[in-house]
Amino acid sequence: MAADEPQHEESSPLLPTPPPAVSNDLKFASPAKPSASPVPAQFAAWTADGLPLSHGSVLGEPLTRSQWHSGLFSCLGPNDHFCSSDLEVCLLGSIAPCVLYGSNAERLGARSTPSSFANHCFSYTALYFLGNCLFGWNFLAPWFSYRTRTTMRRIFNLEGSCEALNRSCGCCGSCMENEFQREHCESACDLATHVFCHICALCQEGRELRRRVPHPGFNAQSVLVMLPPGEQTMGRGV
Repeated sequence: MAADEPQHEESSPLLPTPPPAVSNDLKFASPAKPSASPVPAQFAAWTADGLPLSHGSVLGEPLTRSQWHSGLFSCLGPNDHFCSSDLEVCLLGSIAPCVLYGSNAERLGARSTPSSFANHCFSYTALYFLGNCLFGWNFLAPWFSYRTRTTMRRIFNLEGSCEALNRSCGCCGSCMENEFQREHCESACDLATHVFCHICALCQEGRELRRRVPHPGFNAQSVLVMLPPGEQTMGRGV
């Protein structure tokens, strides 16, 4: 065998495995991959009013807005089992709008502010008389009450005026591109609806709330009743 020929050892399973060669090049460990989603799967596809998305919906797509149960000028409401309630709403809106607005605010914020009826009713009444004294018509109260309509749209995922116009004639497409811009446009439409069609807006909101939210006074609460034990007698032993 030539002297310059390298010596090769026989491979044997009894021989220890040599450690792997260490490269001089420094290799940095890749950062850990972030988790797929911090939101649990069972809560990732729910709408604003607490209802799950329909089968086949893709997360990230714009949600379809819910329709109002009645139109803005449907004073008597749809012909369903809420007919008597719709007549009451129409009567309150025509004679005592302050009472109707207080009732709407009470239903909408029953869980957070139980005494909202008196607060909103008195505030509305003060603005109602102040607006009639200064301007000759109810001008100030709509600036106070339109926020209820905006809150209803956000809670129940209702369709706004701009979205309704865009769906029917496509004239508000520029406002629908940005969500922030769309919300500003819808809030302005809520204010305009209350300023120019105030009584009709209050009645529509009252009909919608009565179909979605029960009256706070009708919430049944479970009461634990403890009865005393019956009269006990001692038997005579034999």
